[in-house]
Amino acid sequence: MTQIDFYTNVADKLHTAYRIIAKAYALGHKLFVCCPDREIAQNLDRLLWLTPPTAFIPHCSGDNDLAARTPVVLDHKGCEPLHDQLLLNLKTEWPPYFGRFERLVEIVSLEDEDRRAARDRYKFYRDRGYEIRVHDLGTSAQTER
Repeated sequence: MTQIDFYTNVADKLHTAYRIIAKAYALGHKLFVCCPDREIAQNLDRLLWLTPPTAFIPHCSGDNDLAARTPVVLDHKGCEPLHDQLLLNLKTEWPPYFGRFERLVEIVSLEDEDRRAARDRYKFYRDRGYEIRVHDLGTSAQTER
């Protein structure tokens, strides 16, 4: 069953996504990132090219011919994931194919609208029997629900 982790009270969602991607890449994981729109995908792309200045995390878009061989895939078009290891969801809705992944990561900002949407996703996953771990980045406390 998919392991689900919610990272809550995040001040900067994009930079938190970058840190999760960088850590996953360093551990040798393949990551599929669901971006809500082109602008977010482009901003994340920029971060992956420039942060840190002396490193590079190989990545491409979901419709790129190299997507099947690239460790990090950024998708805003709804492409079919080509692996099932780690899914990072930046959208407000749950991804319909999340159950095929080993792990799903959700990032929740401090914005009210984002928190409301995250509560809906949390309930959706919980109601289907998924165990959900919550990591509160605002207080650095971790709780398990």
